[in-house]
Amino acid sequence: MKQILSLFLFFCFAWLSGQTKVGGIVMDEAGEPVAFANVIFKNSTEGTITNDNGRFYMESDDVHDLLLVSFIGFESREIVLENRVTYDMTIILSEAAEQLNEVVLISGKQSKKNNPAVEILKKIWAKKRQNGVRQFNQYAFDKYEKVEFDLNTIDSSLIKSKVFRGLEFVFQDLDTSRITGKTYLPIFLNETFSKVKGDNVLKQEKEEILGNKNSGFDNNQAIIAFVKDLYQRYDIYDNYLKFFSKSFTSPLSRTGVDTYNYALRDSSYIDNKWCYNIVYYPRRKNELTFKGDFWVNDSTWAVKNINLQVTKSANINWVKDIYIEQDFDVVNDSVFLLKRDYMLSDFSFQKKESSRGVYGKRTTVYDNYEFDRELPRDFYRKSKNVVDPNAMVTDDVFWDKYRLEDLNKDEQGIYTLLDTLKTVPKFKSYYNVVSILGSGYVEIDKWNMDIGTIYDVFGFNDAEGPRLRLGARTYFGQNDPWRLEGYGAYGFADKKIKHGISGKVLIDRESRFIASAGHRRDVEQLGVSLTATNDVLGRSIASSALLTVGINNRLTNINLSALSLEIEPLTNLRLSVGSTFRTLSSALPNEFSLDYIDAESPSGISSEIRQFDINTVVIYTPGKQSVGYGVERREVNDRYSTLLLNLTKGTNGFLDSDFNYTKIQFSYTRPWQLGAFGRLRTTVEVGKTFGEVPLGLLSVVPGNQTFFSNYGTFPNLDFYEFVTDTYSAVHLEHNFNGRLFSRIPVLRKLNLREIIGLRGVWGELSDANIALSAPSAVNTPLRAPSERIYYEYSLGIGNIFRVFRVDFNFRGNYLDNPNARAFGVTGTFGFSF
Repeated sequence: MKQILSLFLFFCFAWLSGQTKVGGIVMDEAGEPVAFANVIFKNSTEGTITNDNGRFYMESDDVHDLLLVSFIGFESREIVLENRVTYDMTIILSEAAEQLNEVVLISGKQSKKNNPAVEILKKIWAKKRQNGVRQFNQYAFDKYEKVEFDLNTIDSSLIKSKVFRGLEFVFQDLDTSRITGKTYLPIFLNETFSKVKGDNVLKQEKEEILGNKNSGFDNNQAIIAFVKDLYQRYDIYDNYLKFFSKSFTSPLSRTGVDTYNYALRDSSYIDNKWCYNIVYYPRRKNELTFKGDFWVNDSTWAVKNINLQVTKSANINWVKDIYIEQDFDVVNDSVFLLKRDYMLSDFSFQKKESSRGVYGKRTTVYDNYEFDRELPRDFYRKSKNVVDPNAMVTDDVFWDKYRLEDLNKDEQGIYTLLDTLKTVPKFKSYYNVVSILGSGYVEIDKWNMDIGTIYDVFGFNDAEGPRLRLGARTYFGQNDPWRLEGYGAYGFADKKIKHGISGKVLIDRESRFIASAGHRRDVEQLGVSLTATNDVLGRSIASSALLTVGINNRLTNINLSALSLEIEPLTNLRLSVGSTFRTLSSALPNEFSLDYIDAESPSGISSEIRQFDINTVVIYTPGKQSVGYGVERREVNDRYSTLLLNLTKGTNGFLDSDFNYTKIQFSYTRPWQLGAFGRLRTTVEVGKTFGEVPLGLLSVVPGNQTFFSNYGTFPNLDFYEFVTDTYSAVHLEHNFNGRLFSRIPVLRKLNLREIIGLRGVWGELSDANIALSAPSAVNTPLRAPSERIYYEYSLGIGNIFRVFRVDFNFRGNYLDNPNARAFGVTGTFGFSF
């Protein structure tokens, strides 16, 4: 959600040039648009295909006088180009009196058999692992990358609007995109130069960033993270290409013949290599597919260049268009290497042609390839996420040397434009509003402090009634080596003040050795996660939920102090050792009890738990990518697995601690990209407690009495309905991304997404622990799902109005439990692609 909100900043403010520019619409004699018609500059290899609405735009660095438009069943037309720039063309195609006698692109469903394009595709499949850097044991190359954001569809009404009153100077120079034909204004630029080394034998790769330069917004974490997300690499030879958490079927995929229509258009020499030109377009609407064409060599079957454009009907939000071009160099008779990769994304609220939006453009240039230089295995084991502060290079001498593609004068002007804009009060106001929505914090630069988050201000629970919370943190920059954070809260029913404070410092940046400490006194809803870590300032359902299902009176007063040391010896492997001391008691003792048998108490029963623990945590997140090198880093992808091992040792006697026990917990969460079938998320959790402990220290199966869908919980369970000292749980959730609904004509246009879920848990509770907590069983039954696995399943509909999701949850068994909820509805909302 924060990544999407960061785009809104660019909506508040939209220069490439060519020798020949054309654009318009192709229609038939009845006035209907002709989709996937072929538009090429005659006697050239430069062409495009009309989109779903019959529109096209094309630009060439060369001068062309004739435009050829063709489509099966229609007479081909040659259009004389009298001017170098010709927009808003309306081209009418007449029905053919006889079959076309020229080689033209064809449309409609193409045969999978006896199709020369498909035969060529099979040869590409056979050779794809032998092309590019894949055919060498080791490889290295230089990489220059620039990412640019532009406000597009600039017109007089926008320039004269009240929003830009006082900012008219930013529109002094505008140009037109060679892809879409829209006017645009560059407003952000990021440049990166790096050296990449890889080993195909070890299946390892490391990228060393030597220089990085931003134009404005340097310290805005949300924007920087979004820019980083555009850096994700892809390989056109893979079966699926991943953009914005979606898997698009590649036109070079082995399953492509079931997804695309292919047609052989032309053949020609390119760089002294004979190549075939193949056009492709989707067989069905509303799927994550492309349209475009590619040129492939006739001997190596390596792609020489390719362009891909996402179809308008693709089930993706906030992105009106994605366009990709890749060019490959012929190094010798058998080696084709990626030379240039260009990607344009058109972000917009709507997919209408006239709607305004923001371009995100990424250009990557590769050079200086080297092969078969073996490096030791330890070279790749060193951290890949740390960015050296010295890499933030702004020196012109550095960029003159390493910039593999020169900036044009307009791109150079972005730096000056942003420096000027940041001095304009109106722009600063727009920037602040969007920054608050994206991060949740109100920035106070003169104090080097952020106030927030704004999403935690209001809450309600049965113990506190209405609740207010106000927090703050230090913030000098995104790479702060230390940070202090705290909050204060007040409950209007119990009339008590709560608070929390936490501090952390990065002692060694290379190993990410961090020391942290904190204290918290608050009302908590314990048992919302089986393998929760000791986060001093984390949000709680008790403090943030406004509405709940049924009576939620099982709340706990917690007084927690924590101290820990953390280190990252290998990339994405975190080890921490710490200690906690906590005091637990019921926040509503007349309705919920944490009482336990205590022979040393005068009454034989104690209502408060005092506990000192030593915690050892190992977290491994292979594939995680982060921004920054400070004490806090921002994650920019969600496609990584998480393995967590938590060992807790409780010690009695020290600081009057009550119990001696050992708890071992393990969880493994993994997202699975299943190509066109969507995305599956799985979690496995197991744990066991050795020793006798009371209810407050047992493992509670996480229920959910809110109306919000919360992965990892059981929405039809009440809090504390099941309690265990030994457990194993599984959570499965699959999002089909609209694959099923896209085949139903009535639902197809709604772009809904179907979601299914299945979750189960088994656990047991020893007789000794039941006996120890017998006094609390008066109003909290001590029950574990030991007779059989407790399970639930759910059916969900997502992307309702592009922001809402609703889940219908069904309870599979244990329906005879008191107040058991057999059915429930939960939901959530947010911005997602």
